[in-house]
Amino acid sequence: MAGGPPPHIPVLYQSVLSALRPAPGGRYLDGTVGVGGHAWGLLEASAPDGELLGLDRDPQALRVAGERLQPFAGRAHLRQASFAEMLSAASAQGWSQVDGIVLDLGMSSMQVDDRQRGFSFLNDGPLDMRFDPGQTPSAADLVNNLEAEELVDVLSRYGEEPRARRVAQAIVAARPIRTTRALAEIVARASGYQGGRTHPATRTFQALRIAVNNELQALEQGLEQAGQLLCPGGRLAVIAFHSLEDRLVKQFMKRESTDCLCPPRQPVCTCGHRAILRRVGRSLIRADEAEVRLNPRARSARLRIAERLEVA
Repeated sequence: MAGGPPPHIPVLYQSVLSALRPAPGGRYLDGTVGVGGHAWGLLEASAPDGELLGLDRDPQALRVAGERLQPFAGRAHLRQASFAEMLSAASAQGWSQVDGIVLDLGMSSMQVDDRQRGFSFLNDGPLDMRFDPGQTPSAADLVNNLEAEELVDVLSRYGEEPRARRVAQAIVAARPIRTTRALAEIVARASGYQGGRTHPATRTFQALRIAVNNELQALEQGLEQAGQLLCPGGRLAVIAFHSLEDRLVKQFMKRESTDCLCPPRQPVCTCGHRAILRRVGRSLIRADEAEVRLNPRARSARLRIAERLEVA
C-alpha cells in the first residue's frame, strides 16, 4: 500500500471514494484519469490486489499519471483513449465488467495553466484546445473556417451565449485569429464588456472546447457504455462542471432508473424498457465550504451517483 494522500487531490475526492466503495480485488475504471488523483485513492483503498484501468485522451496527462501511480505498478493500467471507448478499452484489458467507474469531466489545472494548450484566455497562447494534440480540428480551425451561422450554432448550443450572433459576426470580421488573447479581446469588444466578475469570453471558450473535443457526444456514448460495463452492485460516479454536462448525466440516470418510458397516459407499456440503474443518495452532491475555500474550482462541481441493478 502506498500510504498517505495522493500527489494531487481532485475535486470531491472523498465523496467519490465513498460512492464507489473500493475494496480489495475490485476492478475500477477512471475514464478521465488526468494526473491520477481519483485513481490513487481507488488503488490505495483496493489494496493489495484491486486494479484500475485509467483512460485519458491527453498523452501528457497519461505521462504524469504514470509517474504518480508508480507506487501501484502492476495494478494501474493506463491507456490513451476516450471514455466513449471504455467497452473496447476494458475488453483489451481482458475485463468484461468493473466494480466502479468515475468520470471527472473537468479540465485539469495542468491543462489550463499550459498556455501552449490554448484552453484559457488568462494566458496568451495558440488557439488549440485539443485534449489529444493529434486530433483535428483545433479551435483555430473552427474560429477561422466556420461560416458565421455555424459559429452562431456552436456558441449558442455549447456556450449558451446570449450574444452568439454578435460575437460570431465580430469573429468573422477579425479573421484570421491565432491566439487566445486576441479572441478574448474580440469577444469582449463585441459584448461591450466593461469589467466584472465573469469575462464574456468564458462562454465562447467553453463552446469552442466542447466542439473541438466532441465532448457532449462522447459523454452520451460513455454513459451508455458505463451502464453496460458495470457489474451488478457496481457504481458510477460522474462529476460535471457546467449545466450542459450535468443535464445529460441527470437525464441518463433518470431514464435508466425508470422501468417504463411510455407516455404517462398510455394504458399498456409498449417500450419494453427496464431499469438497469438506481440513483444513490441525494440527487446532487456539491463540495462543502471548506473544500471550496481550498479549491475555488470546486464551487461548480456537481456529483451524481448510480448503482447497477441485477437485471434478468
